[in-house]
Amino acid sequence: MTEQNPPAVSGASTAGTTRPSAGRSVLLFLRDVVVIVAAALVISFLIKTFLIRSFYIPSESMESTLLVNDRIIVNQLVPEVVPLERGDIVVFRDPGGWLPAMPETPQAPLEAAADWVLSLVGLSASDSDEHLVKRIIGLPGDRITCCNDLGQLSINGVPLDEPYVLLPPDTIDVSGQDFQEDVPEGTLWVMGDNRYDSSDSRFNGVVPIADVVGRAVVVSWPIDRWQWLDNYPLVFDGVEQAE
Repeated sequence: MTEQNPPAVSGASTAGTTRPSAGRSVLLFLRDVVVIVAAALVISFLIKTFLIRSFYIPSESMESTLLVNDRIIVNQLVPEVVPLERGDIVVFRDPGGWLPAMPETPQAPLEAAADWVLSLVGLSASDSDEHLVKRIIGLPGDRITCCNDLGQLSINGVPLDEPYVLLPPDTIDVSGQDFQEDVPEGTLWVMGDNRYDSSDSRFNGVVPIADVVGRAVVVSWPIDRWQWLDNYPLVFDGVEQAE
């Protein structure tokens, strides 16, 4: 005789195949969403803190390279990992006295909360008006002189042909006043591209390298302004390293 198993009872549940209730499924879904959002915020915060950051341009001092309300992406690995070079456009904290005192503008609670969240992920640049954007002209040890008979600025005796400079009509001097300055160790000589509308090292002195937040690498907004930012290495190619 062969042994026959009794037929399974119709509708009987199989062990280990219980399904979660609808309420539990919703809770699991919400948990996953919270974990994903939290992970995204943490990653974005780390990127903003250590790698890149967004700033907007509040003034005309860097025209026509940068226009008012342009948004730029800044590489924060400069100068700790990537060395600074002449021609770099850098964002730096106010060393003191460069920026006028700005009245605090109150925000609605919802607006302030949204701005705080966006700032964590680098999509908001609420502190842009506490920073400045200029182009590095002189490195530590450089002697900056202006202007020669052709209206040019010189570094260590080498005159520069600066295609990025914006000048008033019928003007050839790249600075409205003559000067000669030696750049101390640990500092930078910076100038705006809009030379006749820029309060820079000519008026406020050098910038400590410790105050540099990073180097601007790209205009990210508006879309029709998207472009990589050039540091014009050929302009400074003939300049000897300062001793």
